[in-house]
Formats: sequence, C-alpha cells, structure tokens
Amino acid sequence: MLLLLVVVIVVAAGVAAYSHFHKTSKSASATTTTVAVPIAPLTGLPDPGGAALTRSALTVKIENTPEALPQWGIDQADVVYEEIVNGGITRLAAIFNSQAPAKIGPVRSVRPTDTQVVWPLGGIFAFSGGAPYAIASIETVPSLRLVDEDVAGTAMYRDPNLYAPHNLFGIGPQLFAFGGTPTPPPSLFSYRSTTQKVKGAKVASFVVPFPSIYPVTWTWDSTSASWDRTLFGKADVTGTGVRESPKNVVVMYVNYVNGIGTLNSYADLQGSGVADIFTDAKEVEGTWSRGSSMSDVITYQTTGGKTITLTPGQTWVELLDDGVTLNVTP
Repeated sequence: MLLLLVVVIVVAAGVAAYSHFHKTSKSASATTTTVAVPIAPLTGLPDPGGAALTRSALTVKIENTPEALPQWGIDQADVVYEEIVNGGITRLAAIFNSQAPAKIGPVRSVRPTDTQVVWPLGGIFAFSGGAPYAIASIETVPSLRLVDEDVAGTAMYRDPNLYAPHNLFGIGPQLFAFGGTPTPPPSLFSYRSTTQKVKGAKVASFVVPFPSIYPVTWTWDSTSASWDRTLFGKADVTGTGVRESPKNVVVMYVNYVNGIGTLNSYADLQGSGVADIFTDAKEVEGTWSRGSSMSDVITYQTTGGKTITLTPGQTWVELLDDGVTLNVTP
C-alpha cells in the first residue's frame, strides 16, 4: 500500500528527482522489495505522504514582539529566519512546506530582508502589508505569489479576542491553495545520515545577542536532541503548548545595509561571511556564501572547505549583524 501511495503521489506531482527519495529494503524469505519514501526538501526528513513534493514553499511573515506571544504554527515550519528590522526589534520569516498548520501567526508586514530570503525559494509569500519601499522590494522576486490581507479572503482572519495589529492569522491549507512555483522548493541545506558524526566543540547553550530585549538563548535538550529556545527571559512556547526547539540553529553574520534598526535597513545575503552552525550538541565553525545570482542557494562550509551537514529536522537561521560575538557555554 505504501509503494502504491508513493507512486500515485509522485506521478501526480510530476516529480522524478531521485534526490527527493530515500530507498529502504525489506526482506521476506528470499524476496526483497524496495520502497521509495519521499524526503521533504526543506527538512531532510522522510515524508511518507509525499505532500512536500506536491507544493511550493509558503513563507509567512510573523511578529516577534512580546505583544505577539504566543505565536502559532512556528513549531511546524521547516525553516525559520530571524532578522533585525527597523526599531531594532526582530521579526520572523517562517517557511512551510512539509506541514500546513491550521493557524499561523500573528502575521505582520514585509521587510526588505525578506526579498533576500525568499528569492531562491519562490512559492507563496503571506504578509499583512508594508511600507511602499518594502513592498516594492518583495515585488522584484520572480514568480513569487504575494498574498496579503487584502487578497487572502478566508485564508486569513482577525481574532476578535486579540488587539490589532497582533491578531491576524493565516490558515495553512488555504494559503497553500494559492499555488506557487517551483514545486517542490529547492533544498536549502545538506543533511547528514544517522551514522555520520558531527565534528565540532560540545556546547550546552549559547546566546544570540540581538538588540534591546531580543537576545535569544538556545539550550541543548538531550532528551529531545534539539535546541530549546528562550526569549524575553522565558521558555518560548507556542499557542498549542509546544516548546520551540529545532534540531539546528544556523547563525549567519551579515551586513545590515543602511545600519541596524533603521527604517530601510536589510540583511545582505549576497557574497559570503562567517557562520556558526549548532547541531547535535556541537558548534561547527564555518562560512556561508551565495553566488553572484540571488537565485543561488546559500551554501555552508567548514573552514577547511567541506560542506556542513545538518541534522534532519527544523532549522532556525539567525541573521546576526557582523562584529557581534556569541556567548557560548561549553
């Protein structure tokens, strides 16, 4: 039944790329059968239902202030980017593909950094509006389907029990229904096998020193084998009671063009820079780089030039300004 299900999904999606499948063998007496299990491109995890290969990426812009908590749906995102915006606050760009939460948000406005993030992904970008310069920026991304509150219809709604502007939420399946290309999205990271060991220094916790009240503490949880997130001095827990705890945290040191926290500043994700990758309770020091085209996917390498591989699962990418030092506890 599993083989039939996978074949039907793959044919329907028109996807034949071997890289999106993991093959497993089952032996019974003298007979061996091979079952192809789809792999979600943005997590590296098996996706038996194959949904990740039948749709594009959905990026949702999400508020990250104390007034926005608790957030909804973040734990089901494949990748989350955390960026500094005007005023020195941080905001999230949560990317969904393998899962489609029924409630995502609070949804807020676009920023110029989002153009840098979604250009290689394409797909759908859901937001609540934005300043003219920010909207003009995101409109330059080729083939990106923009869905704001004005066109979302029933795919977004205002929660009457919360105060605006912190009460706008998106409905994952309905947002995916807007369509988007490419399908599936390109992989953003390379992933290690279960037998591949991570070479790096052991880390118990580390602090990403975003401005003002926005520093984030990440603490290794050996039980879940993931990084527990602490924000505003307390555990970061979603509206469904789930602790934010990704398998990987990637810290990219980037140049914020026009300065930190200014009205039209943005993180420049072209070129190259330093990166610290935290995975499997270890820190791997390396670099990030993107080719001359904004369509190129960012790559991560060790200082020795080898590709850095992540643990399959959710990844947070912290866009920290150049020159800032992490506080790492061994």
